[in-house]
Amino acid sequence: MQAAIKIGVIYGSIREGRICDRVVKWLIRQLTLYPQIDLEIIDPLDFGLPARHDSDHPEMVRLASRLNAADAFIVVTPEYNHSFTAALKFVLDAFNEPWHGKPVAFVSYGGISGGLRAVEQLRLVFAELHAVTIRDTVSIVAPWNRFDEDGSLEGPEDALKLLARMMARLQWWAHALSAARAERPYRNIAA
Repeated sequence: MQAAIKIGVIYGSIREGRICDRVVKWLIRQLTLYPQIDLEIIDPLDFGLPARHDSDHPEMVRLASRLNAADAFIVVTPEYNHSFTAALKFVLDAFNEPWHGKPVAFVSYGGISGGLRAVEQLRLVFAELHAVTIRDTVSIVAPWNRFDEDGSLEGPEDALKLLARMMARLQWWAHALSAARAERPYRNIAA
Protein backbone atom coordinates (compact mmCIF):
# COMPACT_ATOMS: atom_id res chain seq x y z
CA MET A 1 0.00 0.00 0.00
CA GLN A 2 1.36 3.40 -0.99
CA ALA A 3 1.74 6.16 1.57
CA ALA A 4 -0.67 9.07 1.54
CA ILE A 5 0.41 12.02 -0.54
CA LYS A 6 0.18 15.57 0.74
CA ILE A 7 -1.52 17.86 -1.76
CA GLY A 8 -1.23 21.61 -1.37
CA VAL A 9 -4.38 23.31 -2.65
CA ILE A 10 -3.35 26.85 -3.59
CA TYR A 11 -5.82 29.71 -3.87
CA GLY A 12 -5.08 31.77 -6.98
CA SER A 13 -7.08 34.84 -5.99
CA ILE A 14 -7.07 37.31 -3.13
CA ARG A 15 -9.85 39.59 -4.38
CA GLU A 16 -12.61 40.55 -1.99
CA GLY A 17 -15.74 38.50 -2.75
CA ARG A 18 -13.65 36.03 -4.73
CA ILE A 19 -15.35 33.09 -6.42
CA CYS A 20 -12.23 31.10 -5.56
CA ASP A 21 -13.72 30.48 -2.09
CA ARG A 22 -16.69 28.68 -3.62
CA VAL A 23 -14.56 26.67 -6.05
CA VAL A 24 -12.15 25.58 -3.30
CA LYS A 25 -15.06 24.55 -1.03
CA TRP A 26 -16.40 22.35 -3.83
CA LEU A 27 -12.95 20.93 -4.57
CA ILE A 28 -12.18 20.10 -0.94
CA ARG A 29 -15.53 18.35 -0.55
CA GLN A 30 -14.75 16.21 -3.59
CA LEU A 31 -11.17 15.48 -2.53
CA THR A 32 -12.30 14.08 0.82
CA LEU A 33 -13.66 11.16 -1.21
CA TYR A 34 -10.16 10.24 -2.40
CA PRO A 35 -8.28 7.88 -0.12
CA GLN A 36 -4.61 8.26 0.54
CA ILE A 37 -4.36 12.03 0.27
CA ASP A 38 -3.82 14.67 2.92
CA LEU A 39 -4.83 18.20 2.05
CA GLU A 40 -2.91 21.33 2.92
CA ILE A 41 -4.89 24.47 2.11
CA ILE A 42 -2.61 27.34 1.07
CA ASP A 43 -4.45 30.65 0.88
CA PRO A 44 -2.23 33.72 0.41
CA LEU A 45 -4.73 35.66 2.55
CA ASP A 46 -3.77 33.45 5.53
CA PHE A 47 -0.26 34.86 5.43
CA GLY A 48 0.94 38.37 6.19
CA LEU A 49 3.14 38.38 3.12
CA PRO A 50 5.48 41.34 2.60
CA ALA A 51 5.15 43.61 -0.42
CA ARG A 52 8.50 42.38 -1.75
CA HIS A 53 10.15 39.00 -1.85
CA ASP A 54 12.04 38.67 1.42
CA SER A 55 13.00 35.05 2.14
CA ASP A 56 13.80 35.92 5.76
CA HIS A 57 10.38 37.41 6.49
CA PRO A 58 8.62 35.15 9.05
CA GLU A 59 5.51 34.75 6.88
CA MET A 60 7.59 33.85 3.85
CA VAL A 61 9.42 31.24 5.95
CA ARG A 62 6.05 29.85 7.10
CA LEU A 63 4.74 29.71 3.53
CA ALA A 64 7.95 28.06 2.28
CA SER A 65 7.57 25.39 4.97
CA ARG A 66 4.01 24.60 3.84
CA LEU A 67 5.07 24.43 0.17
CA ASN A 68 8.10 22.26 0.95
CA ALA A 69 5.92 19.76 2.83
CA ALA A 70 3.64 19.13 -0.18
CA ASP A 71 4.17 16.20 -2.54
CA ALA A 72 1.93 17.78 -5.20
CA PHE A 73 -0.18 20.87 -5.80
CA ILE A 74 -3.58 21.81 -7.15
CA VAL A 75 -3.77 25.44 -8.16
CA VAL A 76 -7.28 26.87 -8.18
CA THR A 77 -7.04 29.82 -10.53
CA PRO A 78 -9.34 32.38 -12.05
CA GLU A 79 -8.63 33.94 -15.39
CA TYR A 80 -8.37 37.73 -15.31
CA ASN A 81 -7.66 39.49 -18.60
CA HIS A 82 -6.50 36.26 -20.30
CA SER A 83 -4.01 35.48 -17.53
CA PHE A 84 -3.59 34.49 -13.89
CA THR A 85 -3.39 36.84 -10.94
CA ALA A 86 -0.51 38.94 -9.65
CA ALA A 87 -1.01 37.43 -6.18
CA LEU A 88 -0.45 33.93 -7.54
CA LYS A 89 2.60 35.10 -9.50
CA PHE A 90 4.03 36.58 -6.29
CA VAL A 91 3.70 33.22 -4.50
CA LEU A 92 5.22 31.30 -7.41
CA ASP A 93 8.14 33.67 -7.89
CA ALA A 94 8.94 33.95 -4.17
CA PHE A 95 10.26 30.39 -4.05
CA ASN A 96 12.18 28.04 -6.24
CA GLU A 97 13.06 24.77 -4.58
CA PRO A 98 9.62 23.93 -3.10
CA TRP A 99 8.31 23.39 -6.65
CA HIS A 100 11.19 21.26 -7.95
CA GLY A 101 10.28 17.79 -9.16
CA LYS A 102 6.65 18.01 -8.02
CA PRO A 103 3.44 17.64 -10.01
CA VAL A 104 0.94 20.48 -10.36
CA ALA A 105 -2.69 20.18 -11.44
CA PHE A 106 -5.16 22.95 -12.16
CA VAL A 107 -8.78 23.75 -11.41
CA SER A 108 -9.60 26.88 -13.37
CA TYR A 109 -12.61 29.07 -13.81
CA GLY A 110 -13.64 32.10 -15.77
CA GLY A 111 -15.63 33.27 -18.75
CA ILE A 112 -16.00 31.39 -21.99
CA SER A 113 -12.55 29.76 -21.70
CA GLY A 114 -13.17 28.51 -18.17
CA GLY A 115 -9.77 29.84 -17.14
CA LEU A 116 -7.76 27.76 -19.59
CA ARG A 117 -5.75 30.74 -20.85
CA ALA A 118 -4.51 31.31 -17.29
CA VAL A 119 -3.60 27.62 -17.04
CA GLU A 120 -1.61 27.72 -20.27
CA GLN A 121 0.46 30.61 -18.93
CA LEU A 122 0.92 28.86 -15.60
CA ARG A 123 2.32 25.82 -17.39
CA LEU A 124 5.16 27.99 -18.70
CA VAL A 125 5.94 29.34 -15.24
CA PHE A 126 5.89 25.91 -13.62
CA ALA A 127 8.17 24.51 -16.32
CA GLU A 128 10.71 27.15 -15.36
CA LEU A 129 10.28 26.12 -11.71
CA HIS A 130 11.12 22.48 -12.62
CA ALA A 131 7.62 21.25 -11.81
CA VAL A 132 5.57 18.79 -13.88
CA THR A 133 2.11 19.98 -14.87
CA ILE A 134 -0.75 17.54 -15.33
CA ARG A 135 -2.33 17.81 -18.74
CA ASP A 136 -5.84 17.05 -17.49
CA THR A 137 -7.61 19.94 -15.78
CA VAL A 138 -10.98 20.87 -14.39
CA SER A 139 -12.21 23.99 -16.15
CA ILE A 140 -15.43 25.72 -15.14
CA VAL A 141 -17.18 28.21 -17.41
CA ALA A 142 -19.23 31.01 -15.82
CA PRO A 143 -18.72 29.92 -12.19
CA TRP A 144 -20.68 32.90 -10.88
CA ASN A 145 -23.80 31.24 -12.32
CA ARG A 146 -22.94 27.69 -11.25
CA PHE A 147 -21.69 27.81 -7.65
CA ASP A 148 -23.71 28.79 -4.63
CA GLU A 149 -22.09 30.39 -1.57
CA ASP A 150 -21.54 26.96 0.05
CA GLY A 151 -19.58 25.69 -2.94
CA SER A 152 -22.28 23.48 -4.43
CA LEU A 153 -21.86 23.20 -8.19
CA GLU A 154 -24.88 23.12 -10.47
CA GLY A 155 -24.62 20.29 -13.00
CA PRO A 156 -21.37 18.83 -11.64
CA GLU A 157 -21.25 15.66 -13.76
CA ASP A 158 -18.67 16.83 -16.30
CA ALA A 159 -16.51 18.49 -13.65
CA LEU A 160 -16.53 15.31 -11.57
CA LYS A 161 -15.40 13.21 -14.56
CA LEU A 162 -12.60 15.66 -15.27
CA LEU A 163 -11.61 15.71 -11.60
CA ALA A 164 -11.43 11.89 -11.44
CA ARG A 165 -9.08 11.77 -14.44
CA MET A 166 -6.98 14.66 -13.14
CA MET A 167 -6.66 13.12 -9.68
CA ALA A 168 -5.70 9.70 -11.02
CA ARG A 169 -2.86 11.26 -12.96
CA LEU A 170 -1.84 13.67 -10.20
CA GLN A 171 -1.61 10.80 -7.71
CA TRP A 172 0.43 8.71 -10.15
CA TRP A 173 2.89 11.55 -10.71
CA ALA A 174 3.03 12.40 -7.01
CA HIS A 175 4.01 8.84 -6.09
CA ALA A 176 6.51 8.55 -8.93
CA LEU A 177 8.18 11.87 -8.22
CA SER A 178 8.17 11.37 -4.43
CA ALA A 179 10.06 8.13 -4.92
CA ALA A 180 12.48 9.81 -7.33
CA ARG A 181 13.11 12.72 -4.93
CA ALA A 182 13.68 10.27 -2.06
CA GLU A 183 16.19 8.27 -4.11
CA ARG A 184 17.98 11.33 -5.43
CA PRO A 185 16.99 14.82 -4.23
CA TYR A 186 16.35 17.16 -7.13
CA ARG A 187 18.80 19.74 -5.78
CA ASN A 188 21.59 17.14 -6.10
CA ILE A 189 21.20 16.82 -9.86
CA ALA A 190 24.23 18.47 -11.43
CA ALA A 191 23.94 20.51 -14.57
